[in-house]
Amino acid sequence: MGLDRNAIQRGRSMVVCAQLAMALLLFLAIAPLRAQDHSAHEGHEGMAMDSSAPEPSPAKLLADKRESEFNHHLAGFFVVLAGIFILAEGRLRARWPGIRYAWPLCFLLAGIFVFIFSDTELWPFGPQSWAYGLSHHAEVRQHKSFAMILLGLGVIEVLRARGTLKAAWAGWVFPVLAIAGSVILMFHEHTGGMHGAGHMERMARIQTQHLSYTAVGFGIGLTKGLSEIKTNWQGVFARLWPSIMIILGVLLMFYVE
Repeated sequence: MGLDRNAIQRGRSMVVCAQLAMALLLFLAIAPLRAQDHSAHEGHEGMAMDSSAPEPSPAKLLADKRESEFNHHLAGFFVVLAGIFILAEGRLRARWPGIRYAWPLCFLLAGIFVFIFSDTELWPFGPQSWAYGLSHHAEVRQHKSFAMILLGLGVIEVLRARGTLKAAWAGWVFPVLAIAGSVILMFHEHTGGMHGAGHMERMARIQTQHLSYTAVGFGIGLTKGLSEIKTNWQGVFARLWPSIMIILGVLLMFYVE
């Protein structure tokens, strides 16, 4: 009984630590959003938009805003769904063995969507060629990079779920790419917000939201990596990283420009 009590106590301690870690990540994710009203006007008083650049029409600005928000919301939905499937896999695998493919499929669907629909100014939706967009716009390159990360993760995890990829390095692909994607987000450009009335406030809001995604993304990569290491905390991290992934998905679903 003493051993059982000690095990229960350790389990409770792990749960408390996991909850504290999630609370810290939530704080890191939300704190920049609370500070945006104070930083939106700093350093911009003397700035003016380039008058030589053509100003998009209000209808075009609204269409771009809705498109960008929808893209973030749908990607967030897939991320939330993937996290739920991961957490539920242990309970559902006996009745539905195919559940192990569900969350990688969410990443594949999200990657396909972002790859095709993230920049509708490109063919076949717009007049620009992919070669021109990729060579002239950093935002396009970043969007396609995110899509390739999602697709790469989906493919790797499908192969791991099938048992055809058992190499030790395969377990580290997810944490490495999650951290790489978070680093890319730190330099993410969003030129669509640099037009129209209130563009400085809009850009500040966009930047702080992306900083939130960066903080949570680092948390996902770190905890996923720790879940691959055999320690007494491995089980805690195995449930913590999909929980943090759900947090990221929720933040994406509430993205506003």
